[in-house]
Amino acid sequence: MDQQQLKRHLEMLSASLSREDSRLLKARLEALSSVYPFNEYEYIISFLIDKGILSFSEYERLRERYVSSNRYLELFELSPRVFGQIWAEKHLRDLDHRFQKPSRAVDPDFDGEYDLWFEGIKVEVKASRAIHAKKRGALIARALHWGDQAPFWMNFQQLKLDTCDVFVFIGVWVDKLVYWVLSTQEIASDPFLSHQHRGGVEYQIGVTDKNIAEFERYRVAPDRIGQVILQKAAKKD
Repeated sequence: MDQQQLKRHLEMLSASLSREDSRLLKARLEALSSVYPFNEYEYIISFLIDKGILSFSEYERLRERYVSSNRYLELFELSPRVFGQIWAEKHLRDLDHRFQKPSRAVDPDFDGEYDLWFEGIKVEVKASRAIHAKKRGALIARALHWGDQAPFWMNFQQLKLDTCDVFVFIGVWVDKLVYWVLSTQEIASDPFLSHQHRGGVEYQIGVTDKNIAEFERYRVAPDRIGQVILQKAAKKD
């Protein structure tokens, strides 16, 4: 269930209101001010429960249905730094406790040039969110579900090929996380690699609805990320 489906469902329930209550709800919504987490949907649901149109148990089932199909929607609200650095790195550490924040204690030469240390391997983490390529507005309004047929675009940027051994890309959809693991050699030879800035040392790779199939060979299940990192680093040596 996406946001539009939720809206249609609430409109269907609202059709059962009396004419007086329907006019009241419309007037209240027109004058409604929203501040997270109190918004239009929260108000309509509360109104329908108060008027006996929606029972609490029905609300719980509706909530579970929506939450289960939008598990990662909140990630589209995070600022770029919180999302790409704080969340992504912590997420990998939660998946596999062998990931460590690098320091001079584990790597005497460390100077902040990569994100995570994995059993002697330097790992750079990049995350990007799948957004509708032809819509405007806030990211959360452009967020897509896995398998959506809409054109999408995500950009893995600030790639420095001489600072790490392996890259982990995390693609975020509203209902799914996808992981790609690439060695620096694979990044360097990827046909979709381009300079982020003319003459700069940073690169980028754009993943879209048109080329995502080309990255399938790099896709890894979450419980195999560590194993694949070890394999790719060993090939480098």
